[in-house]
Amino acid sequence: MDVTAARTAFVDQLTKVNRKMRTLFDARVRSQGLTLSRARLLMHLAKQEGATQSELAEALEVEQPSMVSLIDALEKKGFVTRQSVEGDRRAKRIFLTETARREAETILDYADELREQVLLGVDERDLEVATRVLTQVARNVGAAG
Repeated sequence: MDVTAARTAFVDQLTKVNRKMRTLFDARVRSQGLTLSRARLLMHLAKQEGATQSELAEALEVEQPSMVSLIDALEKKGFVTRQSVEGDRRAKRIFLTETARREAETILDYADELREQVLLGVDERDLEVATRVLTQVARNVGAAG
């Protein structure tokens, strides 16, 4: 396979895998009454509770107004609370409610199961190489944008 064909095949496979993973994950979280974006936010908060809206927007790579809408929706469901940051009245830290912690735990467990399932039979050394390759691809995508 020549270089152009290899590059095309790699990007095509990357796109297909991403689409299929999102579809599987989205179907699961929808069955729990969530959108993919809301589930991602819950998972992130489960790992980094108390982040500000700005920090969350940056971490999840969404625009600030979109993050506000996501948080508003989760707040209406009783999943998050906003708490003022001392010394900055405009900034808010976001915390999960007990209900949301259980929900996030279910989603994180499913993500672990899905990861195990899709990586079944993939050698650890191959994963390390693939991770290095994808890290470089992500840097290149960031530089191109």
